[in-house]
Amino acid sequence: MTSPRPATAQRDRGRTPGTRHDVTPPRPALETTYTPRHPLDLHRTVVFQRHGANDPTLVVEGSVIWRASHTPHGVATLALRPAGGAVRVAAWGAGAEWAVAHVPALCGAEDDPSGFDATRHPLIASAAHRNPGLRLGRTDEVFDALASAIFEQKVTALQAFSAWRRIVTWFGERAPGPTPRPMFAPPSLEGWRRIPSWSWHRAGLEPPQSRTVVEAADRGESLVRVLDAAADGLAREAVLTSLRGIGPWTSAETRIRAYGDPDAVSVGDYHLAHQVGHALTGARTDDAGMLELLAPWSGQRQRVIRLLAASGVSEPRRGPRLHPEDHRRR
Repeated sequence: MTSPRPATAQRDRGRTPGTRHDVTPPRPALETTYTPRHPLDLHRTVVFQRHGANDPTLVVEGSVIWRASHTPHGVATLALRPAGGAVRVAAWGAGAEWAVAHVPALCGAEDDPSGFDATRHPLIASAAHRNPGLRLGRTDEVFDALASAIFEQKVTALQAFSAWRRIVTWFGERAPGPTPRPMFAPPSLEGWRRIPSWSWHRAGLEPPQSRTVVEAADRGESLVRVLDAAADGLAREAVLTSLRGIGPWTSAETRIRAYGDPDAVSVGDYHLAHQVGHALTGARTDDAGMLELLAPWSGQRQRVIRLLAASGVSEPRRGPRLHPEDHRRR
């Protein structure tokens, strides 16, 4: 990456009705260009971090990916635009320098595919050939990854994304910079701890999930330190699954997003085993069967899953969508 330079920030005039957030005063932006040493599909790599189409933390506007986050130094907004083989980067906010420094990791610079053999299956070989820029990025925003994974436990994706949008908009911090629409970074650890029970209920999140988020936030600082110091994905899984309310699925989702874990598999996912089985064998399978199918790529199983998703091969829908249950009026 080239050295970041300041640029004049535009004023963000938007305001979200019904929230307690004021617009962050404009600050000079940091601008730089990141030139990866590998092919990079910026959209497929970074937009993987989005939680539904209306995620207030990640917006795609034309060719620009906007991302709001809560860094160790404060809130930051990133704008990433592909420019030939490079990425033009602009960042605003107190955490701008941290966010800019982590752009390479977000874009998969630390992803190591060595030892991965795509030729073991023709579909994977084809997907790898057609998607050379698919990288496994990492945010290094551990608690935000954990919280979002907890939101997605035991509910439909639509319910989880809706609850995430409400909580982040109500209790997060307004993202600085000229964002294309009002955006918000997730709450700080203290912010997560202070969310009242009735707000979780209004957002549509069930008590087991909200309790798990708050209990994890109570241990947030020490939890993140231990996870960052862990030797590998298995060690991180042992730490995460030792917490009440966090199982293998939540652990895997957290490690995939925060650390770009190339071997994490979200065992217990409602659809994943069926999709992997259909793609690799033409027939459904369960979690045990999925793990057996993925065993030849041990160490790179998440990469296989992402390539299968990129292949476009999916199991035909067998019935009506699961109707989301709204418990907010109970």
